Amino acid sequence: MRAEPTRQLRLLDLQALDTRLDQIAHARRTLPQLAELADLEGKARLIDDQLVRSRTELGDVQREVAKAEADVQLVRDRAARDRARLDAGTGTAKDLQAIQHELESLGRRQSELEDVELEVMERAEAAESDVSELERGRGELTARLDALAAARDEALARLDGEAAEVAAPREGLVAEVGADLVALYEKVRANSGGTGAAALAQRRCGGCRLELNPVEIQRLRAADEDEVLRCEECNRILVRTPESGL
Repeated sequence: MRAEPTRQLRLLDLQALDTRLDQIAHARRTLPQLAELADLEGKARLIDDQLVRSRTELGDVQREVAKAEADVQLVRDRAARDRARLDAGTGTAKDLQAIQHELESLGRRQSELEDVELEVMERAEAAESDVSELERGRGELTARLDALAAARDEALARLDGEAAEVAAPREGLVAEVGADLVALYEKVRANSGGTGAAALAQRRCGGCRLELNPVEIQRLRAADEDEVLRCEECNRILVRTPESGL
């Protein structure tokens, strides 16, 4: 078995390196934390929208409470003044009788306004509870988002470190393989799912995994050692090795 061209064997090393870099890039794009973060961020946006509505509603109801309290207080103040006049006994009997009637009317009005005040206060309490519950849920979600973001950053840093380590010898490999062969390899790799070069092992292409026919085997046997061979099925660069079966 004749020795294989060194630069073609190094091309297999370059392919292995690029395959690992592709795997790292894929792992980077498909980190489980990314999908979970996107899901939780969507939920966070929904909660934020609900919080805006709930806080707006609470503000509106609180203004209703303030108005209801003010209305009740106005009636109480008026009743207190009338009662003071009545207790003082100043004025004619007709005036005092009118004050008495007004006090009875104010009592009924105060009762009605206090019912309104109670109903509004109950709504305000419910709105406050809704806001508090949403804020609690948002706080828990924020904590989960922060933890996931930290885990994502840690995973990305680890993958980036591995990618830098894997890629470190690439420039040297490219120089060993040669610009012409690397250019062909990159072109084939771009059109072949990331695999531009494959070892010929036991008469089978390492790219498409198909066994070469006898005519093709004979052609490869007759090829010069430095000739760049291509698989007829997948068009990838075929690199002869001691295990090629030629």
